[in-house]
Amino acid sequence: MEETTVLKVQGMTCGGCVKSVTRVLEGVPGVSWAEVSLERGEAAVVYDPARANLTQLKAAVEEAGYATA
Repeated sequence: MEETTVLKVQGMTCGGCVKSVTRVLEGVPGVSWAEVSLERGEAAVVYDPARANLTQLKAAVEEAGYATA
């Protein structure tokens, strides 16, 4: 059963940032979908909790150079 979470993402300034965050989140094993909003400063992520967890999602965003709240 997949779960959905919303992460606050700080440090995005343009469409390229949105694409980067989307790419790293969708690269986490178990993530099936990610939608990132520059305007809201957040990322909605659908993932399989048996394969991914919130810590991994946040780590992927932070490794890409952005902060999570």
